[in-house]
Amino acid sequence: MRTVRLAFQALLVATVAVAQTPASPVAGAWEGAIEVGAMKLRIGVSVAVQPDGKLTATMDSPDQGAYGLPLSDVVFGDGVLRFALRMANGSYEGRLNGAGTEIAGTWTQGMAMPLVLRKVEKLTRPARPQDPKPPFPYRSEQVTFGSAAGQAMLAGTLTLPEGKGPFPAVVLISGSGAQNRDEEIFGHKPFLVLADHLTRRGIAVLRYDDRGVGKSTGTFAGSTSEDFAADAWAAWQALAGRADIDPKRIGLLGHSEGGLIAPMLAAAHSEIAFIVLMGGPGVPGEHILLAQAAAIMKASGTPEAAVAANTALQKQVFAILREETSMARIAERVGAIPAGSKEASAALVKQTASPWMRFFVLYDPAPVLAKVRCPVLAIGAELDLQVLSDQNLPPIEAALTLGGNRDATVVRLSGLNHLLQPATTGLPAEYAQIEITMAPAALDTITTWMQKRTGLAK
Repeated sequence: MRTVRLAFQALLVATVAVAQTPASPVAGAWEGAIEVGAMKLRIGVSVAVQPDGKLTATMDSPDQGAYGLPLSDVVFGDGVLRFALRMANGSYEGRLNGAGTEIAGTWTQGMAMPLVLRKVEKLTRPARPQDPKPPFPYRSEQVTFGSAAGQAMLAGTLTLPEGKGPFPAVVLISGSGAQNRDEEIFGHKPFLVLADHLTRRGIAVLRYDDRGVGKSTGTFAGSTSEDFAADAWAAWQALAGRADIDPKRIGLLGHSEGGLIAPMLAAAHSEIAFIVLMGGPGVPGEHILLAQAAAIMKASGTPEAAVAANTALQKQVFAILREETSMARIAERVGAIPAGSKEASAALVKQTASPWMRFFVLYDPAPVLAKVRCPVLAIGAELDLQVLSDQNLPPIEAALTLGGNRDATVVRLSGLNHLLQPATTGLPAEYAQIEITMAPAALDTITTWMQKRTGLAK
């Protein structure tokens, strides 16, 4: 769902980036790639020599949107370069060729993978043509507001159209996982792009750092969707108290898990003017995660037997989550499931024995959707492999119809992935490789619908 909380998949691979200097044959920028199953992950390396002669290095993993990862234990001797990425328990050892143009070696992270690094003038950084650049035809204001019961002080950015207002407005609610106000992932900033697009067209936008992220206080770990809903409601209230915002025209836009949170609030608070769901759930989280993992594994070329085994493992875990309420007991029972290795068992416990996972797996959004009376736009994407549109859009539409919602629009956009990017396979491995952050068709669909519901267009 997040943007990307991939079920039962975790592999952090890095890329190395370092400042150039001629003081060592390995100083400068290097690039290569490793193959992880069906995925090819690019690696960039750059090494610098400090005044005391010691080597330092940083690492980029463009296909994972990770840049400037600090490396440790950087040593070059007898023609061999060695370094470690401690945060990912990874290490590299490779030999420099006679021409000084190539380092052939092995990246080790749970398994050994060949990695050949070739000298380049500078590391390749992906283009992000939609990232807004000044000057802007609108105002930006840094804001803070408190969440319910003093759980967090949230920090965000409010963009306001030109003029005095009062303006219609929308609060952006991010997907699962700890996210900043731009919902930044894989080098993309979807909420920054969306806020820019909407504000240029007359709609004020508030986007904020999740609790415990960026400039927001509070604790992210241990929080559930209900806690994040309290934060989003605090954001709505902060807007409603401003003289330059029209309190009768404030809505919510939720992406992924945010598309679960927005209906929770709309069903409870009639003051909310509208909601937009981007890749939002329509069925219980258990079904979403089962379909997600199977779809991603199949699209990655995983054998059917392995897909079936993973599904069986997930069902075991979900049964435990239904039966137990104690996190300690859940961890104990999940840890006893044969997972192939101690490391795999530990990773399985870490991923599943959490209040967030238990709430998400058991939560059914349909009854809440049936209580939503405000206008709703639900967008699904044809190539979304995280929240499958065929699985979730029909139940969303059925629940809204059952509840008698008189203004519900359900749209399935072709050729787009979970981030609403134009995609080929929909695999998360593509996210960083695609230059476009959000397809113009998706931006226009959201904006046109929102302008009509806020009186900016007929």
